[in-house]
Amino acid sequence: MSVFAFYLFAVSVISGGLFTVVSRNPVHSVLWLILAFLSAAGLFVLLGAEFVAMLLIIVYVGAVAVLFLFVVMMLDVDFAELKAEMAKYMPLALLIGLVILMQFVMAFGAWEANGAAEGLRAQPMPLDRHNTEALGLILYDQYFLLFQLAGLILLVAMVGAIVLTLRHRGDVKRQDVVAQMMRDPKKAMQLKDVKSGQGL
Repeated sequence: MSVFAFYLFAVSVISGGLFTVVSRNPVHSVLWLILAFLSAAGLFVLLGAEFVAMLLIIVYVGAVAVLFLFVVMMLDVDFAELKAEMAKYMPLALLIGLVILMQFVMAFGAWEANGAAEGLRAQPMPLDRHNTEALGLILYDQYFLLFQLAGLILLVAMVGAIVLTLRHRGDVKRQDVVAQMMRDPKKAMQLKDVKSGQGL
């Protein structure tokens, strides 16, 4: 049963990734991407890494893929115009793809299996610890500094993206919190004595 589930999830991952790339409708592409994420989570469950599988579902399917889906459905993007512009860069893209394919072939030709890999795959984590605990010990004990540096790099990248995309427009009315807090109630409100039958 586990072998059948492995091949089922593997075929789902490959087909989902393929149809994500070749689908003409962007909404369908996002749905195929969600299928690929769910199938990859199933593979992690078969490996005994339930925590990583749940992270994949919660973060990628529950946040990233749904965000892609909302952006694609809500923005009025002319995909025909984008595809026409992409056709100009097709020769360069094919050249880059050929170079990457050659690098994969060279790496596969020089690849040699480690003798201890089979034993490590049979027992990927200690017997006396749960996989979540073992992963936490690795991240927050053995690779604590690298983990913190990765978070710092992501923070700098997020701040840089905000700075690069931030634009101040003069024709947009913005909220001034300080002016709202420092306003004088006597000047902010006026009392009008309206007589019966008359307007302001």
